Amino acid sequence: MSALDVTVDYGAITHNVEVLRSRASGADVMAVVKADAYGHGLAAAAEAARRGGAAWLGVAQPGEALALRAAGDTGRILTWLYGPELPARELIIAEVDLSASSPDVLGAIVAAARDLGVAPRVHLCVDTGLGREGVPLRELGALLDLAVAAQAEGLVRIVGMWSHLAWADAPGHATIDAQATAFREALAMAQEREIALEVRHLANSACTLTRPDLHFDLVRPGIAVYGLPPVPDPAGERFGLRAAMAVRSEVILVKNVGAGQGVSYGHDYVTPYPTTLGLISAGYADGVFRRAGNRAEVSIRGRRFRIAGRVCMDQFVVDLGPVTDVVAGDVATLIGPDGPTATEWADAIETIDYEVVCRFGVLRRKGAA
Repeated sequence: MSALDVTVDYGAITHNVEVLRSRASGADVMAVVKADAYGHGLAAAAEAARRGGAAWLGVAQPGEALALRAAGDTGRILTWLYGPELPARELIIAEVDLSASSPDVLGAIVAAARDLGVAPRVHLCVDTGLGREGVPLRELGALLDLAVAAQAEGLVRIVGMWSHLAWADAPGHATIDAQATAFREALAMAQEREIALEVRHLANSACTLTRPDLHFDLVRPGIAVYGLPPVPDPAGERFGLRAAMAVRSEVILVKNVGAGQGVSYGHDYVTPYPTTLGLISAGYADGVFRRAGNRAEVSIRGRRFRIAGRVCMDQFVVDLGPVTDVVAGDVATLIGPDGPTATEWADAIETIDYEVVCRFGVLRRKGAA
């Protein structure tokens, strides 16, 4: 085993998409595979999602969409995060659906389409309250008029309208209904201009699981695809989702120490009694959060142990207790079905599980695992 072994169960991703499809109220599922599929591997995760029935794939960056095409994916793909300098020609040639949230971006798409003689599929992105990507609702009419004119020239096909929710992971938050109302107003503006939309999409993972009234034609789950519920399941069953990522390391040294032994730099942990320490061969250079010291847990031989003291560059310590059967060579599970979840790690270090899996995914991409 390398310092940190990061593995992905792609069968779990397939299973999770099947679960999400069953909850999508008949809407199609777009599996969001941006950021290297949240650290799970872009091409492999996309293929697994397709096996689960994902009719669409969603990515932020244009390069991700082109990488999926290069990997052999021929289905619907939407990309959305760019300014007017986007590689429009390459994306149009690759038959990738494009998002436009400003006249400048739409203009760049139209210019490339005119040059190529091909009308790309375009989704208009509306800012209904997130304050991030999307055209403000008060400016949507002007963008719609430009899009209608371009479509009349045969330069684009306006096939979708979408927006993104700010508080969907807090079911019942007032902004959800407010944004839904704004989105419906945007759709009405498109209908007034006789734009026949193929897909209307608003729902992220949390909304897919909790708001069937907002599923429209297409849902866009992200974190749930990888088995991490964005909201608590009232039934306590994680909505039937299975975590796909596992992170493990190795115990390389076990030793007995007395009471009062300071552990790791700064002696942030001091043994309260004679005990046994286990040294784990992974640290912050491998993706283990330095903040995890004295906070996060690992599992060894089916038992949980909290990290003792500071996480170092390439190692950390756990207090195994006065009596232990742990030996050098044992596996230490940081995240996995036999240990803590990414959500537990996130809670321990006061972040979100999205960041946890993306961070460990960086290690996996570098080939260290």
